[in-house]
Parts: sequence; structure tokens; C-alpha cells
Amino acid sequence: MATVSDPPGPPPFRLLNHISTQNIKGDLFGGVTAAVIALPMALAFGVASGAGAAAGLWGAVLVGLFAALFGGTPTLISEPTGPMTVVMTAVIASLTAQDPENGLAMAFTVVMLAGVFQIIFGMLKLGRYITQMPYTVISGFMSGIGIILMVLQLGPFLGQAIPKGGVMGTLTTLPSLFANARPAEVTLALVTLAILWFTPGKVKKVAPPQLIALVLGTILSLTLLTGGGGEGIRRIGEIASGFPTLHLPHFALPQLRVMMIDAAVLGMLGCIDALLTAVIADSITRTEHDSNKELIGQGLGNLVSGLFGGIAGAGATMGTVVNIQAGGRSALSGISRALILMVVILAGARLAAQIPQAVLAGIALKVGFDIVDWGFLKRAHRISITGALIMYLVIGLTVLVDLIAAVGIGVFIANILTIDKMSALQSKSVKSISTGDGDLLLNPEEKALLDQGKGEVLLFQLTGAMIFGVAKAIGREHNAIGVCKAVVFDLTEVSHLGVTAALAVELAVEEAIEKGRQVFVVGASGTTRQRLEKLGLYAKLPLERTTLSRHDALQQAVAALA
Repeated sequence: MATVSDPPGPPPFRLLNHISTQNIKGDLFGGVTAAVIALPMALAFGVASGAGAAAGLWGAVLVGLFAALFGGTPTLISEPTGPMTVVMTAVIASLTAQDPENGLAMAFTVVMLAGVFQIIFGMLKLGRYITQMPYTVISGFMSGIGIILMVLQLGPFLGQAIPKGGVMGTLTTLPSLFANARPAEVTLALVTLAILWFTPGKVKKVAPPQLIALVLGTILSLTLLTGGGGEGIRRIGEIASGFPTLHLPHFALPQLRVMMIDAAVLGMLGCIDALLTAVIADSITRTEHDSNKELIGQGLGNLVSGLFGGIAGAGATMGTVVNIQAGGRSALSGISRALILMVVILAGARLAAQIPQAVLAGIALKVGFDIVDWGFLKRAHRISITGALIMYLVIGLTVLVDLIAAVGIGVFIANILTIDKMSALQSKSVKSISTGDGDLLLNPEEKALLDQGKGEVLLFQLTGAMIFGVAKAIGREHNAIGVCKAVVFDLTEVSHLGVTAALAVELAVEEAIEKGRQVFVVGASGTTRQRLEKLGLYAKLPLERTTLSRHDALQQAVAALA
């Protein structure tokens, strides 16, 4: 069993997460603190998703428990999050609209499938690739999700149901929402926001502002707002006590394709959300998580959550940071948090019936506001106009079009621009010269040999990583070759030779041979030489012209001219 004194670096393989008995007090205190914060957030996200408060609560318990048991980040707290709730809201709305009777059952099946996707991602060891996206795309995506979450809470914030049609439906009905706003519930929502924003730091150390808002908002709704229209305040309603019932997977052929796409989106978003939070946990605790194992733990959590009617979850930044600050250092903190939360649900579920939905809307709206990357939004245009435009594009696509389209288009554009810049920089490493006065990587003897060639011996030198974008520069440089009798292709300093660049080198060699020039290909080693051998390049040249050093090749070329 692992201890808190594990050496730094990648953790060894273990079935269970890092569970230690050397920090029981800190882990239990971290678990209690995280459970206190999780309660109001789980209620808010459950109601916001459309699955109900119970789905949010059991999602927090089950995702948190299994991710803590089988994940790869000891201090990570997993539960329903803002981004996951946004996707769950869209999934539930879409499936229930298509099949009112079985829509919710299919939505829970989507949660299970998302968990399966995450397990597959972990088993294929894709963890380290998932978060390797440009920050402009991640920032725009998260900010877009934050805006969606805020927009969707406007209805409950004003005392009404969430309008149909998602973001666009809410925006088109804004005049009606404001015209029919209910003063008592607007008051509760505003009081909630005030508590969340202005609670002093000293008070936050004693009790989280979300819990304070939940308790004070409920008391206010039952006392001062009982008259003057307060009687009709929309509340959560009674939550069934006892353990959740089993929800077997439900598939319908007409919706199968949509369900699979939704599951892939939900699973991928959960991976990104969890692994970004794991990186934050690493930076605080000075440890290193196991990305692939974490994805398996997250997948198991979501699979079980869907089986028992819970909404999807992922690593939660707020809960994780609070857990660590309270003393949590091993997975025992996440396990204790889940068990404590389960006891609270079983013992006090009925007490939650009187919680006003407007209070939960205020909590969720504040979460949406916090998800928006305000710091980068303010500075993006100063750092890079192109990066800022990509971020704004991703925000717009996320809010108004589709999450997959937003990420896909954003990553595609960002990568194309990056490849273009890298290719332009790397193209400067493709050089050809026939005199010793150039800036090639040569020693004095080699420069002297080039001078002896009197312009009839050309050195064609490649340096660094030759990615596919460099192929054009290889062709351009080769086409610029004038009259010469010998060409030495020097690959000594090539660290990587891509397929496209290798084909460009092959074409340049073939053209030089066709023109009757002496051709030498020298310096290739490792994977670079293997790739050229597989292309059959060396079979087109005499053996002695591919095994020489650069110096010997230049010397032989000059001697042949003499």
C-alpha cells in the first residue's frame, strides 16, 4: 500500500488509488470539508440539468467514490461540474423531446456510455494527449460553457422554468422572462449572489458561502417572503429517501447515433475537466498523477452513476483545492467525502424539499461566471490577435452552434496556424551552398573543400525536425540549384524526418541523378536512415556514396572533379 512518502515521479501501477493511513486526520477533515461544499453544488447542478436534485446528489456520491477508489490522482475530488452539467442539460432536453417516456432513461444510458468511453481512453493510454490542446481553444471552450450555464439559469433566476430550446430559446424569450419575473424569487437569487460574492474571507474559512446561501435563502423564503407572493416560490420538492434504484441501459434505434455522439462528447469533456483539475492538484501537492488510471477511475464513476440514476461528473477544481487546503493528501479524503455525503442524503433528504430553486439558480449562475476565463479574455488581444480571434470563434461556436464543432474547428485552425509558423521557422534549416562562406554547420576543412569545388560541388544540408511543412522548402531550395556536378545531401543534424519530407528528399535525389550529377546521401542515422531505406532511396545509389561522412563525401566529390 502506498504512503504519503512515495517518491516523486510517475506512480507505480496499483489497482486502487493512493490510499494512506498515515494522514487519517487530514484526509477525514478534507473529506468533511469537501462534502459540505459538494452538497449545495450537487443540488444546484442536479436541478439545472433537468434530472432533478436526487440525480445531482447521487452523481456526487457515486462518481466521487469510484473515481477516488480507482483513479490516479490521490487528492482529486470528483462530482458534477458546471461543464458536465451544461452537456447533461442538452442531452436530457434533446432525448426527452424526442421520446418523452424514455428520454431520461436514455440520458442515464448516455452517462454510462460516457464512462465506457473514458475507460477505453484510459486503457488505450490516451490520457497525456487529451489535454494537449491549444490554450486559446480550452479557454474559449470553457468560457463558452460558462456563458451557457449563466444563460440557462436566467429562467429560474427570474422565478420561471428554463425555456425550451436551450440558449437560443432562453435568449428569444428574455423579454417575456423579465416581464413575468417574480419579485420574491428574484430577491432570493440576488441575495444568494450577494452572499457568494461578498462573504468575508474569515467567514469562508468557517463555512463555504454556497452552504450559507442555501441555508439563509431557505430560511428567508419560509419567513420574510411567506407573504406578498412568497407562497408560490418554486422549490426542489421532496427527494426520495433511501438508496437509488438501478437504471438498466435503455437504447432506442432512432436515437442510437445521437446517444453515441452525446456520450463521446460527455466522456471527452469529462476527461479534459478531470485531467486539468489533476494538473492543478499536482501543482499544489508537488506530486504527479497517473492520467490513464485517472481516466479509468472517472469512467467507472460515471458508469456506476448512470446505472443508479446519477448525472455525469468529473474532477472539480473547487472541491479538490478545498480538500487539499483542509489537509487531504490521499484518496481516503475522496472516499470519506463520498460516504459522508451519502449519509447526509439518506438522513436528511426530506429537509431539502423546501430549498427554493431560485437559490440554486443563483449558485449555478455564479459557477458559470467563475468558469468564464475572464483573466485571459482581458489579455488575449495583447498576447496574440490570432489567438484572441480563435478564442472568440470557439466561444461563439460553443454557445450558438455545437460543442463538438467548437472544439474541432478551434483545434484545426490553431494547429494549422501553428504548423505554418513551425514550418516557416524550420524551413530556414534547409540550406544549399557551394562555397565555404555560408552559414552551414561546417568545420574549416569542409569549408575549404567546398571552395576547392569552385561552385561545382553543392552541399544540401537539413537540420532539426523535418516535418511535412518543410517539404515545400526542400523542393524550392532544390529547384534553385544552378549548374553543379556533385550534390552532397547532408542529414547529419536531422532529428526527425517526416514521411512527406522524406519523399521530398527522395524526389530531389532522383532529379539530381537524372541530370547526371554525382549524388551523396550522408549522415542519416536511426529512424531517419530506416525511413529512407524503406523508401528504397539507398538502392538507387552506390553503397560507397551513402556510408561516408560529410567530410569524406566532400573530399571524394572534389577529387572526382579534378
